[in-house]
Amino acid sequence: MPWKKQKGMPKVERKTLVIDAAGKVVGRVATQAAHILMGKHKATFEHHLDGGDCVKILNASKAEFTGKKWDEKVHFHSSNRPGGIKRVSVKKLREERPDVIIAHAVKYMLPKNTHLTARLKRLTVTA
Repeated sequence: MPWKKQKGMPKVERKTLVIDAAGKVVGRVATQAAHILMGKHKATFEHHLDGGDCVKILNASKAEFTGKKWDEKVHFHSSNRPGGIKRVSVKKLREERPDVIIAHAVKYMLPKNTHLTARLKRLTVTA
């Protein structure tokens, strides 16, 4: 009977989608990944449910920034203590941990709610 309500949470089928970041702009790759992690590409999207897919981003070290961002852009992270803000330039991050650049961009493109940590666990970035 189509009018009967379904009991419990709906089942979500998750696929793994691969994005190649080689030669692409970091922001565009991050937007695409955030869109997939939220599940907005599916016809069954509901904003209060976490129905997104898994995302694997390849070649993070070959991603590009436009303009002078390699020289000027800085990532911040904090220990939540007074004076605990650390600054790391993106140029230095590209040499040491290029996967962090894209993961950071994706994190700040996702909505800040209870689904954030679960969505970030479905994101894998490889250099």
